[in-house]
Amino acid sequence: MFKSRLGILTCSASLVFGLAACQKDEPEPLPEQPLLAPGAACDPSVLPVDQTPDEEDDKDPQPICAPGLACEPRAEGDEYVCGTALSIRGRVTDSASGLGVEGALVAALNELGEPVTDVVASDACGDYILPVSVRRNADGSYAESLKWTLAVSASDYQPFPTGLRPALPIDMSDAEPAPAEADDEADTGSSDDGETYEAEMVNNAATNVALISLGADAQGVTISGSLGEGTAGTLVVAESGTTPAPYAIADASGAYTLFNVPAGAVMIRGYRQNVEIEPVEVTVGTADMADVDLRVLTNDPAMLATVSGDLNIVDGGSGTVTSVVLVPASVYNAPLERGPVPLGLRDPPPPAAPDVTGAFSLTGVPSGTYKVLVAFENDMLVRDPDEGIAGTQIPEIVVESGQVVAVPDSFKVTGALGIVGPGKERPEPVEAVPTFTWIDDSSEEGYDLVVFDALGKIAWQTEVPSGNGGNVTLEYGGEALEPGMYYQFRVTSWRLVQDQRRNISRTEDLRGVFVHGEAPPLEECTIDEEAATDGESSSGGESSSSTG
Repeated sequence: MFKSRLGILTCSASLVFGLAACQKDEPEPLPEQPLLAPGAACDPSVLPVDQTPDEEDDKDPQPICAPGLACEPRAEGDEYVCGTALSIRGRVTDSASGLGVEGALVAALNELGEPVTDVVASDACGDYILPVSVRRNADGSYAESLKWTLAVSASDYQPFPTGLRPALPIDMSDAEPAPAEADDEADTGSSDDGETYEAEMVNNAATNVALISLGADAQGVTISGSLGEGTAGTLVVAESGTTPAPYAIADASGAYTLFNVPAGAVMIRGYRQNVEIEPVEVTVGTADMADVDLRVLTNDPAMLATVSGDLNIVDGGSGTVTSVVLVPASVYNAPLERGPVPLGLRDPPPPAAPDVTGAFSLTGVPSGTYKVLVAFENDMLVRDPDEGIAGTQIPEIVVESGQVVAVPDSFKVTGALGIVGPGKERPEPVEAVPTFTWIDDSSEEGYDLVVFDALGKIAWQTEVPSGNGGNVTLEYGGEALEPGMYYQFRVTSWRLVQDQRRNISRTEDLRGVFVHGEAPPLEECTIDEEAATDGESSSGGESSSSTG
């Protein structure tokens, strides 16, 4: 009360001496923050004044790149320069309904499969804006041409990519001017010289991701935490009694978020080449858990394990070289015979093309239990499906730090059955009743055909009579395909040997994938302004948007 009365007296008294005396008590306007043009040296640690945590910084604001520009590293040296801001934009939707998925986490991965961004969350429409960094020339222009893929996860949905679904490459050569939003000055603006600059974006079919709902299998809570520096791309798994277990990919800062973790005792583990991470045990209830951080024990490759073995290619046909990968047993999907491969646990190292013809070796392997998969990629080869001979099973190995682990049996690899369609090269849309076509195996006496969905459930299986050369075709005869679900048909040829069925060959692990009735994203989406005010999304807080 005293202070308010004093204020009234002070301003009242000022009337005697003039209005200026009262105005002196008002704060002086802050200086404007200088804006830099393309090619100007910049400091990436300097923030816009409206984002600085310390008000004292607002009194002497340091220069930042003008709207539409970003402070990016130069291709040579350790300096930074202003250049056109680039982002990946798209929409995350439910594959069955086409509705946007809010709160989906999106990150960009380089061609090694390593995240090069932190995650951003999709808004109520499912839209996201993901800034990506590109090294620059001295004038701020792009010094490299990059490609990325996306990693997307959300509560109650299957992670992407996973199972039957590969991620499409996103090429920065497809960049175009980003539309300027009425409430977002970051997309366009001018520097102190008055020039106007437009940000750029990549927004196309590869940046829109349709997630598959877990349906009745959706359960559990969300667990988040960090692994620290140097752990980007680590496969973080919530291991318990069920497989495949929930998993996540640590982003560029080492942060992770696990969705759909069931209740009970859970061990959080991390898998990445050349990094040994100490697991953490937690008891999961009904509430989400945050700050579940994991500690790096060592990143010295000499302290980690080496896994070695041998394979033999027999009757490979046009397939002459292959690859070997390790999949943690906790995330291995037995019906699909696959699972996510931790960063770097492949021979040859990614992104090299397959080149293994005999002996193989994987170094820097962290401790854990793994499935060893050979001929997993589209290389015209498959693991020999004849279970009557050695080297045709999928081995499981236990790895301890510092050990050299030898895979017991030499793998047998053979030429694959050729798929004509659907899904010869990539997932393919089909009608309600698809027809499967593959190249006849001339030495067979029959085929087994199985159709799996993306969750590993069998949708249909049947026996097919021997072919007569050329192509073999068969119309789908199972229950109605689920809209928005991805499927794979797998064919195994066989013949009788002493009245016993012996498998000869099979179609490749990543071919024969198809989808029926995937709902397109809604063309228009409007976010309720009041809801947006309560918590703006990381994709810019647009009040309305449309697909690209």
